[in-house]
Amino acid sequence: MKWIVAIALLFATVQKTGAQELQAKFTVLANRVSTQVDKKTFQTLQTALTNFVNNRKWTSDVYQTQEKIRCNFLLNIDQELGSNLYKATLTVQSARPAYNANYESPLINFQDNEVTFKYVEFQPVEFSENRVQGNDPSTSNLTAVIAYYVNLILGMDYASYSLRGGDPYFQKAQNIVNNAPEGAQISGWKPFDGLRNRYKLIEGFVDNRFALMHDAIYAYYRKGLDSFSEKEKDARIGVLSALNYLNTINQENPGSMAIQFFFQGKSNELVKIFSKAEPEMKTQARNILTRLDLTNVNAYKELK
Repeated sequence: MKWIVAIALLFATVQKTGAQELQAKFTVLANRVSTQVDKKTFQTLQTALTNFVNNRKWTSDVYQTQEKIRCNFLLNIDQELGSNLYKATLTVQSARPAYNANYESPLINFQDNEVTFKYVEFQPVEFSENRVQGNDPSTSNLTAVIAYYVNLILGMDYASYSLRGGDPYFQKAQNIVNNAPEGAQISGWKPFDGLRNRYKLIEGFVDNRFALMHDAIYAYYRKGLDSFSEKEKDARIGVLSALNYLNTINQENPGSMAIQFFFQGKSNELVKIFSKAEPEMKTQARNILTRLDLTNVNAYKELK
């Protein structure tokens, strides 16, 4: 999003205009799969998934080429379960440009360890919002998982430009969860599928208990990062307000997966944002960050 966004940011919301929404790189790794399986199968799968993500129309809006959301998907096949059934991890990353700056801020940097799917070379890669389970749950599970994360990418991107602008896509992701494929080898869709699952993640964006997540996303990106080029002090205030929203959510709903999701990939950015802040603001930020983002506590200790 280049000059169109520069104009659109003068308004309260951003309107999208032009082609398909995503500019995605999709990589499939199968180094751990038996040599008895033709590795060309996974090259075919990679091409099919690249086309699925980039060529499908995911929204009713249209995008110019320069507006497309840049994102990466890495499907790392960990195990062959037999009968063309595989277990994999999926890493999803997306970013959005900061206004008037040669910089992209991470929106999503997340790994899903529970992706089981069936694939035979050249089989159609299909997904229907109205029939998420498809004809074969094991076959449909892969595209259901990918569609879920595509909608999370869209939700986060729209929410970062317009308060609650991502709601339609978070709701689509929830619809996928509610109608997800079911099977003995399929997991990650139910609230009891481990401590981290797709149900708990999307809950943090659609349940009213977490309504302040939307305020936090908007404040962090629109009032924070997008203002740095012109009003650095106000921008830090915007980012700090986002942290305060997240802190309130954590007090009311300790251990929220959505908060963990929000912080992944942001520690270096946050340290840079507050490294030049006034001592009082720096202390406030450090106290909240070390409380909410335990994985990166050592990084935040630099904010002295």
